[in-house]
Amino acid sequence: MHRLRDKIALVTGAGAGIGEATCRRFAQEGALVVAMDLRAEAAQRVAQAIVQAGGRAESQQGDVTRLEDCRRVVDWTLAHAGVPHVLCNIAGIVDVGPLVSASEESWNRSLDINLRGMWQLCKLVVPPMAAERRGSVINMASVAGPFAVKERGVYSVSKSAVIGLTKSLAMDHIGQGIRVNAVCPGTVETPSWHERVNQAANPEQALKDFIARQPMGRVGTAEEIAALCAYLAADESAYMTGQALFIDGGMSM
Repeated sequence: MHRLRDKIALVTGAGAGIGEATCRRFAQEGALVVAMDLRAEAAQRVAQAIVQAGGRAESQQGDVTRLEDCRRVVDWTLAHAGVPHVLCNIAGIVDVGPLVSASEESWNRSLDINLRGMWQLCKLVVPPMAAERRGSVINMASVAGPFAVKERGVYSVSKSAVIGLTKSLAMDHIGQGIRVNAVCPGTVETPSWHERVNQAANPEQALKDFIARQPMGRVGTAEEIAALCAYLAADESAYMTGQALFIDGGMSM
C-alpha cells in the first residue's frame, strides 16, 4: 500500500469524516499530507494521529471560502512541501430543506463552501501543477448532484455545479498532464450525518428512513470513499479524467 509514495496531497475538510479518512488513507499509501480544515484543532489532531502511526502529515487552518486563507495555505505548502501532486477538495456542508423555501443565507453559504472554495483552491493549485505537467484534482460531489435527493435542494444544486466545475477544469487542462475527477457518494456515516439524524424530530425514524433509501440496506463508510480517492490520486487512474464516479450503494441505479 504505497501507491502514493513521494507524492504531496493537499486535502480540505480534513478534520473529520470523509476528509479525515482520506488523509489517513493517503498517508498509509505513502503521501505527505497537508490537512486543511476550518478548525485548527481538528486538523492538528488528524495530522498528529498520522505522524504517530508512522506517516507524514502537516496541518493548516483555513476557511475555503476566504481567498486569503486558501492563498496562505497553498503558499505554505509550496514553500514547505512542494507542488502538490494531489488536490482533494472535500470541505462541504449539507443544508436541509426544499429549494423554494431555502433562505438567501443558505444559498450563499452552500455555494460558497461547496463550490467557490473548490474553485479558489483550483485557481491556486492547478497553475503550479500545470507548470510541472502532472497532478490529480479530486472534487467531492454527491449522488444528490445529478439525481437530486428530496429535502436537499440547495445542496443538490451545489453538488451538480461541482460536477460541472470538474468537467470544465478537466477539459481545460487535459493537455497539461492534469486529471480532474469527481466522487459522488451516497449517504455516508460521518459525524455530520449523525448530527443530522440526531437533530431530526424523530431520530429513530430518521435513521430508518436513511437506511430505507439505500438499495444495499446500509450507509457507506468514510473509509470506502477514501479508498476511491486513493485510486484517483494514484498513477493507476492515469487514463481517467473528467469523470463523476458514483459510490452510492446503488442509489443512482
